[in-house]
Amino acid sequence: MKAVGFTHYLPVEDSNAFLDLDIKTPTATGRDVLVAVKAVAVNPVDTKVRAPKDKVEEAPRIIGYDASGVVESVGPDVTLFKPGDEVYYAGDISRSGTNAEFHLVDERIVGHKPKSLGHAEAAALPLTTITAYEAFFDRLGIDRDGTDKGQSVLIIGAGGGVGSIGIQLAKQAGLTVIATASRPETTVWVKELGADHVVNHRKDMVLQIRALGMHYVDHIAIFNDMRHWDTAVELIRPQGGIVSIDDTDIPMPMGGMKMKAASLHWEFMFARSMHQTPDMIEQHNLLSYIAAQIDAGNIKTTVSKILSPIDAANMREAHRLVETGQAKGKIVVEGF
Repeated sequence: MKAVGFTHYLPVEDSNAFLDLDIKTPTATGRDVLVAVKAVAVNPVDTKVRAPKDKVEEAPRIIGYDASGVVESVGPDVTLFKPGDEVYYAGDISRSGTNAEFHLVDERIVGHKPKSLGHAEAAALPLTTITAYEAFFDRLGIDRDGTDKGQSVLIIGAGGGVGSIGIQLAKQAGLTVIATASRPETTVWVKELGADHVVNHRKDMVLQIRALGMHYVDHIAIFNDMRHWDTAVELIRPQGGIVSIDDTDIPMPMGGMKMKAASLHWEFMFARSMHQTPDMIEQHNLLSYIAAQIDAGNIKTTVSKILSPIDAANMREAHRLVETGQAKGKIVVEGF
């Protein structure tokens, strides 16, 4: 089968940063499904895993953490899918990745693809959707079905992949969404996705939000990096919660959090699959919920650019675009 991988961890400008491969097709066992991959998306985690370092792989490494495709075959213990089913999912960071013509994945972290979307549009969604969903509803404890209607959430880094779906999930839950964006194009983007207010995270966010008549916000999601930590601590309401997805090594003074009895949560969407938690199937359930919401017209895909085909050259370009930090929504690569 065809695949895209690498042996050396090189800058994305290097022509050997990715290689076109021909490798053996795997076989589904246990609860695995074998998926014929039709489209993949590139996330910041892809670029971090591939980032230059002094390491050489004996066998080519295949990464990739988003896919949409068709079930080719199933393991003997599979109960949720059958050959021919169209699926979408974010994979498992501890296993071989989705940048391959055929890919093995545990059925418990796979969802039926939204019927109203093509594979490219569906591939843009799983990783960021799971991240935003778990951040809001599992970590911060916001009620998905609207009993927290009217509460506020500040989404820092709202124009990226996680923020783009996060805005929509928060609006579905009835929250007032304050989104941050620093460029005209991302400001337009987050407004189109449903943000009630937009503030610039490169300027004083405390002043901007208080100018909106809000002294505190009920929830804060930091979906870019933790340089905004002090601002978040200042803005979170007493007994509120902050969730973050990155930058665990940046100093985070906790005095202000203690004085407010506020909570900090970490979201890592691979935790369930990496640790084989008893509730792994919750990712199947939430992807199914999102598919139904999309097909009902309540949520839309966040794809902003599609490259084709899935090969080393386009994978380098997709990684380059993500590494600029300027991409809005998601970059997808489609078709072998």
